[in-house]
Amino acid sequence: MGITSTSNGSGITTVTVDYPPVNALPSAAWFELAEAILAAGRDPGTHVVILRAEGRGFNAGVDIKEMQATEGFDALVAANRGCAAAFSAVYDCEVPVVVAVNGFCVGGGVGLVGNADVIVATDDAVFGLPEVDRGALGAATHLSRLVPQHMMRTLYYTAQNVTAQQLHHFGSVYKVVPREELDAAAVDVAQKIADKDPNVIRAAKAAINGIDPMDVKGSYLLEQRYTYELNLAGVADEHRDAFVATGKPKSNTPNEGAE
Repeated sequence: MGITSTSNGSGITTVTVDYPPVNALPSAAWFELAEAILAAGRDPGTHVVILRAEGRGFNAGVDIKEMQATEGFDALVAANRGCAAAFSAVYDCEVPVVVAVNGFCVGGGVGLVGNADVIVATDDAVFGLPEVDRGALGAATHLSRLVPQHMMRTLYYTAQNVTAQQLHHFGSVYKVVPREELDAAAVDVAQKIADKDPNVIRAAKAAINGIDPMDVKGSYLLEQRYTYELNLAGVADEHRDAFVATGKPKSNTPNEGAE
């Protein structure tokens, strides 16, 4: 359990996340994940990184229960900083990052995937941002790299999910496969990259980041600013408490018979 890294000896380093039951990561794990990804990229023997997960789904975002069990804002700040570090690590990794998405990929998972270089996913994978249902904001930056602008806004405001098949249609997911074929599909595309001249691939990663039209780090920090405002106003706590208590979003539907 935790974050592990393994190498296949032919240029591929695989970073695996395993935090049962749903891979909702505590604050410290986001920083650990960031360092694992960056360390893999710094290794001259690594030509490409695969980021994958064990269990029911790829990533369920931050551990809200940890946040609500902590007095003050320390856990919130740590989670936000940890997410920013992990998302940036995927983007800043010196070699391409292939993500293998199984099952659900929500919240912080979208931040990881949206900054990746190649995405493969299972045919039951769904992607979404439930942030507005948790009284927070974040990762619209990364969702906008997966879907067109107006679709991003619709999904964000409604907290609806988008399927792997839809993302394949939009061109952001490279391949959709049955779950039992996911790891092989990730290795297949990763090996195609690993077989190239690593000096050229590392230069290509830096060059592509350099021509990126979006400042993913600055954009995400702007989103976090509004998350902090919602927390200071007490709005976010109401939504997180409701989710911890019921497992469902806080209802804003007026009571029946109310005038």
